[in-house]
Amino acid sequence: MNKTDNLLSALEALLFAAGDPVEAAKLAEVLDVDIESVTKMLSHLSAMYDERESGLMLIKVDNKYQLCTREEHSDYVRKLLEIKKNTPLSNAALEVLAIIAYNRTVTRSFIERIRGVDCSGSIASLVQKGLIEEKGRLDLPGRPLIYGTTDRFLRCFSLNSLEDLPDLPKTEDVEKLNENESQTSLFDDEEKANAVLTPITDDESEEG
Repeated sequence: MNKTDNLLSALEALLFAAGDPVEAAKLAEVLDVDIESVTKMLSHLSAMYDERESGLMLIKVDNKYQLCTREEHSDYVRKLLEIKKNTPLSNAALEVLAIIAYNRTVTRSFIERIRGVDCSGSIASLVQKGLIEEKGRLDLPGRPLIYGTTDRFLRCFSLNSLEDLPDLPKTEDVEKLNENESQTSLFDDEEKANAVLTPITDDESEEG
């Protein structure tokens, strides 16, 4: 693979990973090339998708670029997302959700510092399920997104507010749990903890 093809491949990876629209200047900075070169590569990438009738297309939104699916495949995409929306939460997603809920509003980088791994997939899944949403952006370089829980999260977990979350365990309690294998919960009220940490179904939330 020559340098040009490698840059084009990297550009495609950046657009896919970003998800949101990205400015050409930001792409040029990351790839360490000038904006004119990035603009040419973007045009080439767009033409390449059109030529091979790819399911993906490159669009320009407010002078920013974003990968998206073609409209003719929208029914399939919606069907897939509905399937994903109704699948149970993974342990990783539950951990991410807990971090967001207990900290009220956080950035992705904050979550990843705590968990030590990339959390973009879990965050996307939680957004699709309507359990978290974007709450704005921090006034910092790159203007990172801030995430917080939604009213749907409260309904699914039978909470009136985030104040109803059980208290987090103290460090000494965690140490005791590690020493005592017969203990199964760090919360004082284990029944309440189990109720909070087990989401109810959509039907149950509507009945309530």
